[in-house]
Amino acid sequence: MNKNILFFAPVFKDLIWGGDKMAKEYGYKIPSSTTGECWEISAHPHGDCTCITGDYYGKKLSELWSEHPELFSAGASKNCKPAGEFPLLLKVIDARDNLSVQVHPTDEYAREHENGASGKTECWYVLDCEPDSELIAGHNAHSREEINRLIDEGRTCELIRTVKVNPGDCLFIKAGIVHSIKGGVMLLELQQNSDITYRIYDYDRIRDGKKRELHTEKAKETIALDGAECNAVTTPDTPGIHRIADCKYFDEFRINVDGTETFDSGDTFATFFVTKGEGTADGTPIKKGDSFLLTAGAGSLTFTGNMTLIAATPGSEA
Repeated sequence: MNKNILFFAPVFKDLIWGGDKMAKEYGYKIPSSTTGECWEISAHPHGDCTCITGDYYGKKLSELWSEHPELFSAGASKNCKPAGEFPLLLKVIDARDNLSVQVHPTDEYAREHENGASGKTECWYVLDCEPDSELIAGHNAHSREEINRLIDEGRTCELIRTVKVNPGDCLFIKAGIVHSIKGGVMLLELQQNSDITYRIYDYDRIRDGKKRELHTEKAKETIALDGAECNAVTTPDTPGIHRIADCKYFDEFRINVDGTETFDSGDTFATFFVTKGEGTADGTPIKKGDSFLLTAGAGSLTFTGNMTLIAATPGSEA
């Protein structure tokens, strides 16, 4: 086994809108039939994944980030603690029912209003969905005043913008974009290391005897005015390595393996999720539903087999 490939035990989240597709599709041992999220690779305090292979068995990802910076940046000193937190969070989301209509803050807003936390820009890759599925992405308002009025009057259905999606589609959701995953969609979400969500509307759902909290005032302050241009992009299914998203926080790639493909992460680490098929990564067996991290300085990683993976590396400001 390649010692530069690290596997982690995922962290599952039981959520009111979750389902059981992760057990059916990937064989995951989910904790309930309302499992909404699987945090595949995360060092966030709300779901810190534990390494389950090799020399770092039993270590939390946050511990590795703090104690072994050389694993994440080539040339980093083992005695030099990295600045900030592990920058990425990779999760699978299974929406049996609609998620709340929501928005995430920018870095600037989160630092001021959320005790110095990071904001949340994310990217969705649709793993599976029912026919004629839609996601909410963006809004139809033309001014801040119109946004506030529609929210205050409970006219969220007039505010939101829907986008039809199919498996293999990708949507880039920058901080400030109104969005929601609708029922019947399972997707892979790559995001900043943040767990801040401002709910605008939640279908009046009850949990523990009361409606879930809304965050309308913070949401109104956070929603970007340029919220109408957020479209689904069909990613290539031809063999090779295809960049599907890039921003200052991360770069994301679709790797279609039909025989052999080689991925070079440069001087940094990379995360991977196998969306379908099976094969090997430098001789290490991998299959649909597997996720792993390639440490920095490992050079290129050669995949063999017939499979599709989604890879990610941190961006310039991660």
